[in-house]
Amino acid sequence: MSSKKYIEIVIFLKRLSVVSITSFSLVFLLLASSVTGQENKALLNFDARNLPVIATNGMVSTQEARATQVGVDILNKGGNAVDAAVAVGFALAVTLPRAGNLGGGGFMMIYNRKSGDVSALDYREKAPKAAYRDMFLDASLDVDNQKARFSVLSAGVPGTVAGLLAAHKKYGSLSLEEVISPAINLAKSLPMTFALMESLNRKKKFMSRSKETLKNYYKADASDWQIKDKIKQTNLAKVLTQIVHTNGRSFYQGKTAKQIVDFIQSEHGLMTLDDLASYRAIWRKPLSAKFGDSEIFSMPPPSSGGIHLVQLLNIVQNFPISKSGPNTAYETHMMAEAMKFAYADRSKYLGDPDFVSIPVEKLISTDYAKKLQHIFRTKKY
Repeated sequence: MSSKKYIEIVIFLKRLSVVSITSFSLVFLLLASSVTGQENKALLNFDARNLPVIATNGMVSTQEARATQVGVDILNKGGNAVDAAVAVGFALAVTLPRAGNLGGGGFMMIYNRKSGDVSALDYREKAPKAAYRDMFLDASLDVDNQKARFSVLSAGVPGTVAGLLAAHKKYGSLSLEEVISPAINLAKSLPMTFALMESLNRKKKFMSRSKETLKNYYKADASDWQIKDKIKQTNLAKVLTQIVHTNGRSFYQGKTAKQIVDFIQSEHGLMTLDDLASYRAIWRKPLSAKFGDSEIFSMPPPSSGGIHLVQLLNIVQNFPISKSGPNTAYETHMMAEAMKFAYADRSKYLGDPDFVSIPVEKLISTDYAKKLQHIFRTKKY
């Protein structure tokens, strides 16, 4: 089987979505046989104690079971992978409020098997236009963690809604109502799970700083959630319904936009109605690199993960990692060495391409990778 088959993957990266060590390890394992000339080596050992889930027609994987089921239901209904990804994105805003929500942003990569095209969608949050360099510094010019992490100054202009709608508009096959309705129904009445119950109860004191948060996520009598309870996110259901009826205009230009800005500015934040109205998700040219018979596609800046995924693979492919096997001291050491240099470059070069010049071609070139590998500490393992 050609190793190119292994790269036919649709990657849906939501929220902060920087390619992680896990993602690198996954692609590294997929390519290990290719870069060493062992194209026919099996990727799975069926005598192993633990096996991954295998499907023939499609698969949905998320951090929350009910959101996963929403995606599966969309596929069973005849929707395509993007329909399912968009439905999951909105469902996570309901079922996993600590991570998946409408106030965030992210990246999405889509592979169209029929045309062979790969698309990269950037819907990362953006800083308000009034943001300035020293906004997170105190009077002594030191970082003020309260401002940087826990104040409305740290809130970016949200991109999730614009991004999910842009993906659906270009690639979706079902109607927007069909795709978002599952999230609306969940928001109207969501049975409590142990994970959600523990998350909300544990953070109640922290979340109680905001009256609106208390009203939307906690009981009127302030008692803890119990596993038998159902949480009703009525306001979120209304926002999602308005997104369907206005194709997202309500979120960026209408009632919801005004509510967002009114709250932000009441807390001395910088976001304005113009910031929301001018937000656009951007289709960007994906990065690509050849590895044997395979071609890797990854997210371009402002994501840093895509560049460094290619950079890491460029570095390690010239070392005999496959001979030592996975999780050995040698493989772990070489991966750590490669990541050390990649993260140093991330700190030095990466940023928003709208404001910073990034030497992308240099960072993903094999010549640059060879220069780095010559200064590896190859014997410390």
